[in-house]
Amino acid sequence: MDTNFRSGFIAVIGRPNVGKSTLVNALLGQKVAAVSPRPQTTRRRQLGILTTDEAQLIFVDTPGIHIPRHKLGVYLNQEAEEALDGVDVVLWLVDAASEPTEEDRQIASLLHFLRRKPQMLLGLNKVDLAPAEALAARRAEYQAQAPSAPALAFSAATRQGLDELLAALVSRLPVRAPEFPEDQVTDLYEREIAAELIREAALLHLREEVPHCLAVRVDEFTERPNGGAYIHATLFVEKESQKGIVIGQGGEMLKKIGSSARREIETMSGRKVYLELRSKVEKNWRDDENALRRFGYKVRK
Repeated sequence: MDTNFRSGFIAVIGRPNVGKSTLVNALLGQKVAAVSPRPQTTRRRQLGILTTDEAQLIFVDTPGIHIPRHKLGVYLNQEAEEALDGVDVVLWLVDAASEPTEEDRQIASLLHFLRRKPQMLLGLNKVDLAPAEALAARRAEYQAQAPSAPALAFSAATRQGLDELLAALVSRLPVRAPEFPEDQVTDLYEREIAAELIREAALLHLREEVPHCLAVRVDEFTERPNGGAYIHATLFVEKESQKGIVIGQGGEMLKKIGSSARREIETMSGRKVYLELRSKVEKNWRDDENALRRFGYKVRK
């Protein structure tokens, strides 16, 4: 192996909907993280692993840091903040098309008071959506929040500027042997990724009031003799009225969600998938620590 090979962990942090998962997927060249136009699509830390001839970049995709309204929100912030422990680089992602928000200032404060200071980059994403005449002002506003962090502008959606971002990240990693096999792209199992892709499909199809109170649990994941897989999953909501929306008239909405999710899971896994979905009510689960734990969220005391 090249004695100058670099390897390290890169925390991708930012407020909801700035494109963290879209960026990780774009850099890896394949989909490992759920994305949607809805804020707070990402609910758990996930690794995206990119291995090149010269480096292994281990991206830690995190939930968006925000002002929480329930215990799930508190958990999401904890997940994001704990992702900063022990990483080699922090990539603070911001939306170049909009002014800094209170949540951005919350993140700036968090990064300022870190006891251990990793190397840091300020990533201005969505430059394709930012008017050229406004971009310099946006850069200055965000740079004022992190004066010592070099700033790079790019677009995860169009791939503009991603080569420069990748080179900047590699240069900040320590010289070290790789942590993972070169063909591994994430730390999640297929079952866990399937649950995230089902939730992504639901977020894309459902109305505003439903997505944030939706949880997905894979109840069965069975390998089939023909090389395919059978998946049975439950979509949990907090109210009977929401369950009706998820199912839809004559079950049409659940079919739409299932069809979209199945295509994504088949693309991810490279095999045929038979997917069955149902919906159930778990009242106020986002504020119920026991329910959060049952759905796989590691709630801290």
